Amino acid sequence: MDGQPKEPRDGRRTRWDEHRRRRREELVTAALRAITAKGAGVGMDEVAAAAGTSKTVLYRHFADKEELYLAVADRVNSRILRELGEAVAASANPRQALSGIIAAYVQLVEADPEVYRFVVSHPFLERPLTSDPVQRISATVADETARTITAHLRVGGARDSSADALAHGLVALIRTAADRWISSPDRVPAATLVSDLTHLAWGGLSTVLAPVPEEVP
Repeated sequence: MDGQPKEPRDGRRTRWDEHRRRRREELVTAALRAITAKGAGVGMDEVAAAAGTSKTVLYRHFADKEELYLAVADRVNSRILRELGEAVAASANPRQALSGIIAAYVQLVEADPEVYRFVVSHPFLERPLTSDPVQRISATVADETARTITAHLRVGGARDSSADALAHGLVALIRTAADRWISSPDRVPAATLVSDLTHLAWGGLSTVLAPVPEEVP
């Protein structure tokens, strides 16, 4: 009846949505465990086993394999964004900031190479994506690098119009080197790679970071 108090449906919906969100996060964590244990070629059965559930339950929370892949990629993207922010915040100068960005990316690759391979190889995708998660991760690194470069350029009185292009160029360098490094059976220690990449990148970037000379009248 209209005069009777109604049960707060919105409250129930909110609790259910929160439960589903938490459960999805748990399943993404289980997927990461399965990838680490079984490799980048992991299957949905192995993900379900790592979660202690069935594929039927997985598909209640993820429409298909692609949606689970995207959730894993988003988790990795969030992690790299957090670690980049910490690295830049801890730096005292442009060179340290650049080295911190490179180290954060290389450490991500080294910490769990199978998860990295899973994200970059798109094993769960059966059709092209309108937005590639790998490109989003690269853009995340590039955006942080561009902000760092721009801030230091402005402080130094140098031009900053090319910061975005420079940042994307640096990220391409870092990513390509990291891909090659992680695939090498006799790779050098991560610290050596970070140092070498820092020297290589800074050699060019330091010339751009120099203040623009004033024109003599």
